[in-house]
Amino acid sequence: MKNINHLQTNPSSRYNDSDPEQDGNKNTKFADLIIDGSSLYQMLKKYDMVPSLGWGSEGYQRQMIDYFLLKQTHPYLYYRYPILVCPWCGDEECGFISVFIEREGDLVIWQDFKLEPDNKRIHIGPFYFKWVEYESAINNTYGTAGVQKDS
Repeated sequence: MKNINHLQTNPSSRYNDSDPEQDGNKNTKFADLIIDGSSLYQMLKKYDMVPSLGWGSEGYQRQMIDYFLLKQTHPYLYYRYPILVCPWCGDEECGFISVFIEREGDLVIWQDFKLEPDNKRIHIGPFYFKWVEYESAINNTYGTAGVQKDS
């Protein structure tokens, strides 16, 4: 039997208020993905990227939610999705961390995390989520850090 993980989201930011590293850097606010009480952002912080959910324009946020809910495939990654992205712009060309997402009945599986564009495996996961909880958590990321105007 697979160990079922619990997914929650929490508003977070790249730096806390007293962090000297924030001077001169963009303190991106985002929806952190909390898996079994542990922050995915903190697990992968050494890569200096932030979760792709909960920030950016309305179009960007809706697209990310649709990806994670498997409503659309990524144009060139197919069933891999950018889960952490550049904290400055969110653009995949700056590099990102991808995850393979699939649904089996009432379970969603995140596995095979990779640092892109190097295609370098990151050794975390797999994670198994119940669809109902997962869908709610992903939908709740919309507007976590506000919504910027589409440009």
